[in-house]
Amino acid sequence: MEGTVRKRGKSRREDGITTAVDFLLANARLVLGVGGAAVLGIATLAVKRLIERAARPPGEDEKPDQKSISETWEELSLAGTSPKLLKRGLENSVKKSLPAVIKIEKEACSGSSAAEAPKLEIRRVPLCITLQEKLLHYYQSHVTLSESDVGQAKQKALDICMEIQAFLRSKQPEMPLGEMSLGGSLFDNLQVVSADHTCLLVPLLIEEKFWYFVPGEETILNTPQFWMVRRTNLEYFGRGSSYWDKFIVGGYLSSNAVNESLHKLVMGSMNWPALGSMLDCTIRQVMGSQELKLEIQQEQSQLFIDILPIIRFRETVLTSQPESKGNFENLWCRSFYTDQTTKLRDLDASDSGLRLCCLKILKAVCKDQPSLRRVTGGHLVNVILHLSDTESDWSEAALADRFLQVITEATGYLEQGFLPSYFNRAVNLLSELSAEEIDEIGYTFYCALSNPDMLLQR
Repeated sequence: MEGTVRKRGKSRREDGITTAVDFLLANARLVLGVGGAAVLGIATLAVKRLIERAARPPGEDEKPDQKSISETWEELSLAGTSPKLLKRGLENSVKKSLPAVIKIEKEACSGSSAAEAPKLEIRRVPLCITLQEKLLHYYQSHVTLSESDVGQAKQKALDICMEIQAFLRSKQPEMPLGEMSLGGSLFDNLQVVSADHTCLLVPLLIEEKFWYFVPGEETILNTPQFWMVRRTNLEYFGRGSSYWDKFIVGGYLSSNAVNESLHKLVMGSMNWPALGSMLDCTIRQVMGSQELKLEIQQEQSQLFIDILPIIRFRETVLTSQPESKGNFENLWCRSFYTDQTTKLRDLDASDSGLRLCCLKILKAVCKDQPSLRRVTGGHLVNVILHLSDTESDWSEAALADRFLQVITEATGYLEQGFLPSYFNRAVNLLSELSAEEIDEIGYTFYCALSNPDMLLQR
């Protein structure tokens, strides 16, 4: 009788450990294709040793393995060809799984009979739920915004826009500004999760005969994304002929000087408490940011407005974005935002595709996942546009395939450290990310290829 009980206990213990082995090796498979066979072999050895130590029954006359867990991970660190974050992720996965293995061992040995031993329950995702269905449910339940929320945010932003424009015209009537407008994802139906940010575009009207737009490739930095605006014809039209001459630094129109002037006028002079009281909300400046940014709070809703000076010259749009330019005060950022969104809409209209739907799902995913917060809508739009050049099926039936394909393409660009702008292949859209950020984003996307559900968890 005792032999039978012992046999059953051993069988139960082996079943529990087999389940744990499957779980651990599933994590180990993440290194396939990144570090090659060496990484897989070392990782499997580490997992095997951890399981062997956890699976030994108490009191068994067998010499314990003298190699510590830290030494086992020293072996894993020998695989220098794999990214450091990938190795760290595998290490954390196995270390976190070790208590579960020990728990299974204890449960298998604790009962004196099969009836008393606890039954191990394994949760499984229902096989009838496909990734396609999950994506559509995620889109409907989490990504899309209610019309009332969008309408309220738009109206509040428009009210503040009108007040700022009226204030500037009264305070600086000689300042040549175009009609201010609101732009960005909120007004293009591309905002996701919550209606919480928009841009107030402030067009500077500059005289074509006084100024020349210098492409980024022609500047001393030779960076195609950042342009300069040079003052010309000073021998015929002396300094002071243009209102914007007062913002010249080293012969170029300074984006920093324009920003600082608007900051003093708008942020420092407007009576925000009075305006907030009139609009039934609280308006405050966002401190600690180089950008001109307002925060609007009303009951439980929050809205951020970026005040963005822009210059339009024929087909070229330049914006002042201090946090993108570093310490170079004369640079203006070449914007392709309108071109990108227009191109995406035209493609969807031509084949009834779901590119915009796929974009919004990915934007929500990146907003929800802390490791992906640095991925912007601009990054995702350009990946989708590049993919659309080679992939024509963007129907609803292909949504899951395209979703995974976009992640695959993005992972490839991250691995190269170069994501070309769709409208100027010389512009690297990853240039603002650090090597550590690229590593972290790439690791998260790589893991998602084998487990896309992880991206849809909130």
